[in-house]
Amino acid sequence: MRRVLVLGCPASGKSTLSRKLASIKGLPLVHLDRIFWRPNWVEATEDEFQASLAAELGKDAWIIDGNYGRTLAQRLARADTAILLDFPRWLCLCRAVKRSVTGWGRSRPDMGEGCPEKLDPEFLRFIWRFGRDHRSKLLAEFDRFSGKKIVLRSPAEVSRFVASLSSEMTAWT
Repeated sequence: MRRVLVLGCPASGKSTLSRKLASIKGLPLVHLDRIFWRPNWVEATEDEFQASLAAELGKDAWIIDGNYGRTLAQRLARADTAILLDFPRWLCLCRAVKRSVTGWGRSRPDMGEGCPEKLDPEFLRFIWRFGRDHRSKLLAEFDRFSGKKIVLRSPAEVSRFVASLSSEMTAWT
């Protein structure tokens, strides 16, 4: 597990899991949102985004969290492990609202600098429609992936997975 992708619906916990994995495994962490978003929610150009992504993918080890479907095949081609957080949309919606309220006006560490938390109806619609509009393509790419595939369907499964990695690392020290 040296090049890991963490995928799933927005607000499923990709960044949180990625931070834990990076800490346990000692791998560098890349948040796609940090390389895509410029201050004040301005999108990077496609060339800027692709150049930053290519630089990260060229490294020997990483954990990358985020979906960005247009680059998924490119990222899976370099990954050795893909983790899918396949949570119900109601849970992701609740998490998105909670995150917006508790972090209002502040930028998250996994987000581009100068992109303060907000409650965005368009983003909530995206989460609600994720299963219908994006999940099947994500699953098709995930199913074609030849590396190690891990599907976690609840926060409890994520906790057990993280605990198993932590105990595995402790056994080696």
